[in-house]
Amino acid sequence: MDSGHGKIRMNVEGDRLSSLPYDIIHKILSFINTKQAVQTSVLSPRWRYTWTSVPCLSISYSSFRTQAKFSKFVTRVLSGRNNQIELSSVKLTFRGKDCGEFVKKILNKVLKYAFSHNVQHLDITYGRPGKSTEYPISHLSSQSLKHLTLVRFGHKDSITTPFTWDLPALTTLDLWYVTLWYDDNDKSAGLFSNCPNLKNLTLSHCHIVGSNGFYICHPGLSNLILEEGDTYGDVVTPRLKSLTIRNWPKMRLISAPNLASLHYEADHEPLRLSSELLHLETVDMCIFHPYVVDPEAHKIVSLLQQLRSVKFLTLNLELIEILSSSVELISHQPSPFANLKSLKILPELYTNPDSWFFLEEQTQSKVTTMCNEVKNYLLDGSPGATFTMVTLERGTTPREDAG
Repeated sequence: MDSGHGKIRMNVEGDRLSSLPYDIIHKILSFINTKQAVQTSVLSPRWRYTWTSVPCLSISYSSFRTQAKFSKFVTRVLSGRNNQIELSSVKLTFRGKDCGEFVKKILNKVLKYAFSHNVQHLDITYGRPGKSTEYPISHLSSQSLKHLTLVRFGHKDSITTPFTWDLPALTTLDLWYVTLWYDDNDKSAGLFSNCPNLKNLTLSHCHIVGSNGFYICHPGLSNLILEEGDTYGDVVTPRLKSLTIRNWPKMRLISAPNLASLHYEADHEPLRLSSELLHLETVDMCIFHPYVVDPEAHKIVSLLQQLRSVKFLTLNLELIEILSSSVELISHQPSPFANLKSLKILPELYTNPDSWFFLEEQTQSKVTTMCNEVKNYLLDGSPGATFTMVTLERGTTPREDAG
């Protein structure tokens, strides 16, 4: 009796799922990989061809035991899809010791199909753990692609990409653990010049090969993230609105006159800006392990002068210590911040990510204090600004104390 009730309940639930409109079923199938989507074809006659109209492909080499099975599956998927349905997104993952000519052949086959079906979002993870890998394609060309992500599998080596870009519709590009080749003899072209509509660019753990570093010159770029890099570089972006630089100490010059948001983290070297940023709204700036020497203090003071238009300013304790060690540089200068609405000071343990791993072993965090000369220099130009000192006690979350 119980088993009969269970069977009836299961059939009701199955009918309820099968009775959903196709667009909702396609949406559900877009959240699983393509191999699983194809497997739903055995559920019922209605589901037999449902996967063929899903506008997404998600294929991983690691889901198959042999190259032959993987190749057969890819061929079946590409030939079995409804050719009238365009692709909104393709996600490909190739990782393992067998990455080589076989994967190159498969990758080119899938990309050719994807580009012919106007794919808009492409995400590729590629590489062999522990080995540097040359990217298996030499040219990327698509009239429809809007979002491209390339990721090197692993954290020790990178993908080398000596290929050219021809992506006129691309608006977002994310590169992780990628080595790029830059021709610094043609500085007018710059990186990504064949992506005229690029708005958002992320370079994380990337290495850019060029005798004089690299040069990002893009008239339409609005959001730029540079993380964990070791290459000298210049950035000239007249429409840039948001800039994030984390541990990329060799940035030589930033020219972004319309910048509204700046987030900067570095071990010791202050950022170099070509001019004042008159449209700046928000600045988060953290200097870790600073060399408390007079030349660096001069650079910090000069940088703060260029940030005079900021409204919401966050600094860390190490940076405050640099100013406190060279009070003579600011004691007779007026505060540069006439538009400041909020000043926040972060403690050492909170701003340095490495310190979290040792938090339990620390007996106490460094006392968060600021001398009157530094406080006056930062706040006297905006007496109505709120002032917050963030404190961190052992075993607790950060707490904000109004100054």
